[in-house]
Amino acid sequence: FLSLVAEFCWGLFVILILGNFWFLAVLYLLWLYFDWETPCTGGRRSQWVRSWTVWKHFREYFPIHLVKTSDLSPKHNYLLGFHPHGVLVAGAFGNFCTGTGFKNLFPGLTPYLHIMPIWFGCPFFREYIMSAGMVSASKESVSYVLNNKGGGHASIIVIGGAEESLNAHPGSLTLNILKRKGFIKMALKHGAHLVPVFSFGENELFKQVANPKGSWLRNVQEKLQKIMGFALPLFHARGVFQYSFGLIPYRQPIHTVVGSPIPVKQKLNPTSEEIEQLHALYLQKLRKLFEEHKKDYGIPEHKSLVFE
Repeated sequence: FLSLVAEFCWGLFVILILGNFWFLAVLYLLWLYFDWETPCTGGRRSQWVRSWTVWKHFREYFPIHLVKTSDLSPKHNYLLGFHPHGVLVAGAFGNFCTGTGFKNLFPGLTPYLHIMPIWFGCPFFREYIMSAGMVSASKESVSYVLNNKGGGHASIIVIGGAEESLNAHPGSLTLNILKRKGFIKMALKHGAHLVPVFSFGENELFKQVANPKGSWLRNVQEKLQKIMGFALPLFHARGVFQYSFGLIPYRQPIHTVVGSPIPVKQKLNPTSEEIEQLHALYLQKLRKLFEEHKKDYGIPEHKSLVFE
């Protein structure tokens, strides 16, 4: 969906340049020059945009639910690790960028969903995604959010990143996390409490063309991901009037479960050992969160998370 909107915005920009409104394109480029760092300095959210009626219908289509398991005090800053990426990241967008669900469950906290910096280079589109509460996933951006001395800020990072979307098959429970420790280092440097988040149903929205590791398709996808910075999963779902084929996601419920916070003591220069210890604890808490709730959302008892 975001890709389609981005393509529309690029098309609009090209029309301005080629048409009789080229001066508007020039003015926007000037604005872009002076506003370039905003996605790394907290963005520019709009409650009006976040409250659009279309997002209410978006959440109700699946439907999308946010599940609270513990209080999060607004006296602290938090780094929420979101899993899994899926194809659409619908749970993250629906729960943290639209409506008032998060605010009602966690009063006093302001959520910031961190996404790839490349999206903020798209004319006009960048204004929309910042209005929804999205900011860059760069180190500078995460540091800006977590550096709020008064607390009350929550960085949401999709830990598996674009690479994990290639594992987004129905029933898949494989998470790309063993080598991803940058978020742990950021939490330590800023003393931000870590919170594991698991979104049940995220991988059920689309069917993806078989791409097991080692296959020619997976090799091509991984090479393109390294070159472009984002993955290209080949997926399909349902159409408007039929359920056989199309790009509209299936109507599968999504339950995004927010776990209990892991207290983190600030370490401006954390050692490798401290990072490893906290990373291991995070994996333990994430697995525990999944095991405690999987039976509620249709996951068979014998299935468990796979970390790679």
